Amino acid sequence: MAQLAQVLQRFSRHVRPVLTQPRLRPTLVPRRQPLSLSRPVAHGGFEKQDPKSEDEVVNITFIIRNGDRVPVRGKIGDNVLYLAHRYGIELEGACEASLACSTCHVYVSEPFFDRLPEPLEEEDDMLDLAALLKDNSRLGCQITLSKELEGMELTLPEHTRNFYVDGHVPQPH
Repeated sequence: MAQLAQVLQRFSRHVRPVLTQPRLRPTLVPRRQPLSLSRPVAHGGFEKQDPKSEDEVVNITFIIRNGDRVPVRGKIGDNVLYLAHRYGIELEGACEASLACSTCHVYVSEPFFDRLPEPLEEEDDMLDLAALLKDNSRLGCQITLSKELEGMELTLPEHTRNFYVDGHVPQPH
């Protein structure tokens, strides 16, 4: 028994003793180690963070359905859909930015529309499903903020093809 105690003491960092039945020798079972020692990051965590410096700030304005202008302070790399959710703007995004719907449809102000990268074919396909499509229509989930977009105005269409039940207001996770 003394030898067993010495072995257990030596390997206690790596294993823990488990008595499988009373009056039997303990069995050595490996300890469960965490897979990672870094802090977990939540889905959409980048969009929930404030800019670290003024150099990262990108100011844009949403023009909501009733015509009110809502200024929003984002940062380089922010996704417009998640930024709208963060500031309580009713931009649905039913597919959560997976290019499977058109509920985050917005109109991009003319001077900024040409500064955006060309839409992917999948985005064009989803825009075909959008109500009230215009030449300056884009999906908010496909717009990533950069310094070139400082001052951009995004107008929400009068209505969208809503995938949620009428009256539902999307909540950020």
